Amino acid sequence: MPAPESELNVDEAAVVSNSEAAAGSTRKRPRPGERRVQILQTLASMLEQPGADRVTTAALAAKLSVSEAALYRHFASKAQMFEGLIEFIEGSVFTLLNQIIEREGSSGVMQAQKIVSVLLQFGERNPGMTRVMVGDALVYENERLVLRMNQFFDRVEGALRQVLRRAAEANGSLTPTVDANAQASVLVSFIIGRLQRYARSGFKRSPIEQMEAALRMLVAG
Repeated sequence: MPAPESELNVDEAAVVSNSEAAAGSTRKRPRPGERRVQILQTLASMLEQPGADRVTTAALAAKLSVSEAALYRHFASKAQMFEGLIEFIEGSVFTLLNQIIEREGSSGVMQAQKIVSVLLQFGERNPGMTRVMVGDALVYENERLVLRMNQFFDRVEGALRQVLRRAAEANGSLTPTVDANAQASVLVSFIIGRLQRYARSGFKRSPIEQMEAALRMLVAG
């Protein structure tokens, strides 16, 4: 998979041109790790398409011009393919969130705003991943995948509680934990709502529109 700050890009997969194929050029067989990445990239790309309520392994195999059996040489099940996408989401997002939290000199309010921004920007840059994050792509899949995405947002909420509690203490709150818990819950609901709207609009309604104004209202300085 690409580096955390990168988005999946199906264009990175090696493609043999028609002229090369006509000339009898031989396609170089990808290494096992490369094929796994190619499968995940293609799955994510297919999830970006309108009406992609359910991506079947047959459709995925056809898109890759391989047999379904070839897919299962790299993944034990389709659920495992979705787990690969979730691992990419987790690795990308939490690498960035940890950098935000560990950044010295930043106020808790600024860190909370940055966390929200990172989640929404990640979703905008990775539309197929957004459908996984909000669960639309997991409706017909294994229940454990939905549970894992729920745990993902629980971790995001935990990160927000951490920085918001510090902000509440700095502002002299008598109940910093209570304040932070409530505010973190509201922010996660905002994140999920924006991502859902983005996915269900066919990726037309940007999740980051008017974000600065919204964050000023949601996260008091």
